[in-house]
Amino acid sequence: RIHKMEEIDDQTFFRYCLLTLIFSGPPTAVALKFLQAPYGKHNRTGWGPTLYPPIAWFLMESPTLWLTLLLFPFGRHSLNPKSLLLFSPYLLHYFHRTIIYPLRLHRSSSSSSAKNSFPVSIAAMAVTFNLLNAYIQVRWVSHYKNDYEDGQWFWWRLIIGMVVFIAGMWINITSDRTLVRLKKENRGGYAIPRGGWFELVSCPNYFGEVAEWLGWAVMTWSWAGIGFFLYTCSNLIPRARASHRWYTDKFKDEYPKTRKAVIPFVY
Repeated sequence: RIHKMEEIDDQTFFRYCLLTLIFSGPPTAVALKFLQAPYGKHNRTGWGPTLYPPIAWFLMESPTLWLTLLLFPFGRHSLNPKSLLLFSPYLLHYFHRTIIYPLRLHRSSSSSSAKNSFPVSIAAMAVTFNLLNAYIQVRWVSHYKNDYEDGQWFWWRLIIGMVVFIAGMWINITSDRTLVRLKKENRGGYAIPRGGWFELVSCPNYFGEVAEWLGWAVMTWSWAGIGFFLYTCSNLIPRARASHRWYTDKFKDEYPKTRKAVIPFVY
């Protein structure tokens, strides 16, 4: 009976967390139309203490890894090969974002990187989101998902979603690499990115990440995945639009007129 009560409490907590994720998207999108998080090219003073950016990225993305290690083994599907396979793209993305991306930032940093310091307040908000979202994604895949024996439908969703996810991750990583290289070459300054998906949009790194979590939503076929995808859109699309305006204001007539902000040919 105690075990049953604990299961009910966990289900209730999971549902409240899921609703929080889904309903936090719209107000985030509205807020970001007026105020951008002050890091990167939108960096500005007045947000309190700051961290060295590679350390900030490591700290705020790391909950996605250590919380997975804490929670996944306790799920009823924790030893199911399909569950482990399904969760591997999520871990792949966050291993890159937690370990590899901060190392790349550190290697490319210069003495001017102090002006690009990352506010502790923004990192703390990101930690909070990653704790919430990681809990939802881990518990859904390892415990609450019920259709692992759904035959070919499971595999079709996995394959289609995986193709979209990997394509998005490739766009995201290669675009981030271009931005980091440009910043190193310009000693912490900014230049117009050229080549690849930058010929179509100002922020292909954000487009790639949106595509990743669309693929994840298809793979998981769940409100957990959909909620993550919608929140990603709410967070990154307004930021991409602001970055597009920043580029056009800074470089004026130099900046290619045909580029969209984040979605090729559309927006």
